[in-house]
Amino acid sequence: MPLLTSAALFTLTAVMEIVGCFLPYLWLKGKAGPWVLAPAALALAAFVWLLTLHPTAAGRVYAAYGGVYVAVAVVWLWLVDGVRPTGSDVLGTAVSLLGMAIIVLGAAGKDGG
Repeated sequence: MPLLTSAALFTLTAVMEIVGCFLPYLWLKGKAGPWVLAPAALALAAFVWLLTLHPTAAGRVYAAYGGVYVAVAVVWLWLVDGVRPTGSDVLGTAVSLLGMAIIVLGAAGKDGG
């Protein structure tokens, strides 16, 4: 799978997971009604399905996905929560993405990765 396609897929996967967790969070905090639970469940189902689209071993997909999830969560922090990321947020994101790149690029050609 081309690197750009894989990155886009990981990003969409992370958004689905965050939405699937954020909506029940809003409900539990009393900021939304229970109606948000249905779209949350759909988002989490999409998250799981999207993870299956990667043509490599599941454990490697989960490990690599973690780096992208951190980056998307920090963007979410800024765009949705309205909190500007700190220098340590940015550095941590860079380290996470570096780890993800090592996993993905190191696996290129192995087990379909």
